[in-house]
Amino acid sequence: MSKLKVAIVGLGKMGLLHSSILGIIPNVEVVALCDKSFVLRRIAKKLFKRSAVVDDLEKLQNLSLDCAYVTAPIPAHFPIVNDLYSKISVSNVFVEKTLASSWNNADQLCALSEKNRGVNMVGYMKRFSVTFSKAKSLLEENILGELDSFRGSAYSSDFANINQASQGLSRGGVLSDLGSHIIDLALWFFGDFKVEDAVIKSSMNNSEDEVTFKVRGSNLTGEFDVSWCKENYRLPNFALTVHGDKGTLTVNDSNVIVESSGKKPLILYRPALNDNVPFLLGDPEYYREDEHFIKSILNGDSAEPSFRTASKVDYIIDKVKKEA
Repeated sequence: MSKLKVAIVGLGKMGLLHSSILGIIPNVEVVALCDKSFVLRRIAKKLFKRSAVVDDLEKLQNLSLDCAYVTAPIPAHFPIVNDLYSKISVSNVFVEKTLASSWNNADQLCALSEKNRGVNMVGYMKRFSVTFSKAKSLLEENILGELDSFRGSAYSSDFANINQASQGLSRGGVLSDLGSHIIDLALWFFGDFKVEDAVIKSSMNNSEDEVTFKVRGSNLTGEFDVSWCKENYRLPNFALTVHGDKGTLTVNDSNVIVESSGKKPLILYRPALNDNVPFLLGDPEYYREDEHFIKSILNGDSAEPSFRTASKVDYIIDKVKKEA
């Protein structure tokens, strides 16, 4: 089988991570890396000696690419993906979260992807976490009975006790950076919901640092708490607590806990849930999502979360900002 020819656009942390993982997945060849930064290109040339390293998308035109990864900053997603479809003729595209910087742009990218009929996917890697996957399967088995409410949180200490906003602004604000993951998980678990109330707080000169909001689905209510100013969260932490008429389920990156009246709590820890991958870089979720995307292309299947699925996160983010 001939190898899929892949290009990576954007050589920050995520670009280098995906390039490294794709380099060891069977039937894949990273043929090109693209970034406008001279420093990043210089680093990439040393790390990926078999790949072309270029400074402009136009230089990808004659490489007969099968797919491309977009790992540039969020504001650049829309123009890059647009050019990949219209100028470079790439039909299969993976984009790091969020799909775009607004729902309107995300919706346009969905239309473009559907016109090109390739495989498309957005990098909400928490869907590939063994704990969150197990929690979803337990809910589908009706372990809690009729669901009533949920609470989602996303915390980090990235900007705890920091008064400078430059880095926070460059990352698009806490809602797109951290909050998008927990929003996507909630949509995956419970389906669509509407934003009813929202508050955005700034700790660093008008940046978006803490967000709380409430939602209502067809049969349950929910609330979210997102902050990158929390102390004692050296690594980002994502959690969902779900209440039903038969008990409560709590899931985070480390474990799943199911509590019901009169029964001993069921506790499932991450290491016991077959959290193994052939190549570990970052978290195991990154390998699984890349493998899923590549296998979807090779098998002619659709990948999830697709552009259309992920655009719902951009829609909720827009609604939260308008409500606040």
